[in-house]
Amino acid sequence: MMDGNGRWAKCRGLPGHYGGMQTMRQSISLCHHNGIESLTLYAFSTENWKRPKDEAEYIIRLVSEFVQDTNIRELNENNIRVYFIGDISKFPHETQQAMRDVVDQTKENTGLNVFFAMNYGGKSGIMQAVRSIVQTKNVEEITEEVFEKFLYTGTSQSPDLLIRTSGEKRLSNFLLWQSASTELWFTPKMWPDFNEELLFASIIDYQDRKKRNQPV
Repeated sequence: MMDGNGRWAKCRGLPGHYGGMQTMRQSISLCHHNGIESLTLYAFSTENWKRPKDEAEYIIRLVSEFVQDTNIRELNENNIRVYFIGDISKFPHETQQAMRDVVDQTKENTGLNVFFAMNYGGKSGIMQAVRSIVQTKNVEEITEEVFEKFLYTGTSQSPDLLIRTSGEKRLSNFLLWQSASTELWFTPKMWPDFNEELLFASIIDYQDRKKRNQPV
């Protein structure tokens, strides 16, 4: 969870959300080069619409530029597949089209899967799944496995590790269903300061926890 852009910017007098976008690119590269199979980035939440209008519009513009500037050739060369989860219909038309283009042109890649959560909220995702499932399934047919297919994330694997920056220790409506068994890792560092050292620290801590929890 990429938190702390605004506070980072306020302390330094710098554009925090722009810095956060650069860290996002760096994190994708780090995950790719270190054999991580899946990465989900909470890029724009449903709660972001509640921010002051000029701030929300600025974030949307940055997100739009990020998507439209994505180098599809580079993604394909690195075998990275891209997905977008959430209600993207609220974004400008050209941004939606850029999202569809990236998804379509990377769909054959088999390396790192990158999920961008855009206009995403865990509660709204569950509600969307409920609305869809009641139109096609009888109550007796609904199991956890069936329900998961109707979520934005579909049948993709639930995250092993959830990282949140900025020192806040809550899920903030992110992957509520999918994170039922996920390990959580928090750092007081703001998102623009997140780096390779912190990523490795979180992975090592996760591996230590898994070892401790293994049956003797």
